[in-house]
Amino acid sequence: MVIDSDQDHLFLQVIDEIKRKIESGKYKEKEILPSEFQLSKELDVSRDVLSEALRILEEDNVLVRRHGIGLFVNPQPMMSSGIEELSSVTAMIEQSGKLAGTQYLSTDVIVPTEDERLKFKSNEFDKLVKVERIRTADGEPVVFCIDKIPEILMPLEHLYQEESMFKLMKDYAEKTISYAHAQIEPISYHERIYNILDCRPEQSLLLVKQMHYTAEDEPIMFSSNYFRADMFSFNVLRKISQ
Repeated sequence: MVIDSDQDHLFLQVIDEIKRKIESGKYKEKEILPSEFQLSKELDVSRDVLSEALRILEEDNVLVRRHGIGLFVNPQPMMSSGIEELSSVTAMIEQSGKLAGTQYLSTDVIVPTEDERLKFKSNEFDKLVKVERIRTADGEPVVFCIDKIPEILMPLEHLYQEESMFKLMKDYAEKTISYAHAQIEPISYHERIYNILDCRPEQSLLLVKQMHYTAEDEPIMFSSNYFRADMFSFNVLRKISQ
């Protein structure tokens, strides 16, 4: 690589070059990068410039650091969705060309907490159905889902008859989900969830919490979905307000 030393922001050139090497297959997904000493010689830049470039690539989830071992190339997400578009997990997986599957971990009927009653804006139901599932893409675990639905809408016996909870709500509860209010946050290592999704401790997960509503603004399902960040990415179109 030839670096133009007269230009500012040399680390940006280094970032672009490392990304090109990943795209070309020189640095392969899930494989370790050369040491920083080797990289600085290969790219003909100082260690300070290289360190800044690597720091940003880590922040952007292009690289992941395994402490005591080195930096690895993160697999790029295979499934992407605009966060402003409400799609079921099943639809997101199928749109990527993969076969969507479901593994049920637990189903239970629980007494709603006061906070859950407030979320559903109702005192008219006594129980919630709580469902824990692993969603798979071509058999690989990619999302851990926890869904809570008022029992009056979804008795337990109907849960196993459909992959998509959206379709299940429409077919059996006669409720159509029209929109959702979502909150997205990264989460740190959680032993149970990471084991369920077969993740390494340094991998990232994205937690998407959503309350789903009908067109009549009725809240009918609250979901906590843990997405593997190496499989999913979310984007949003932002516009300047007029």
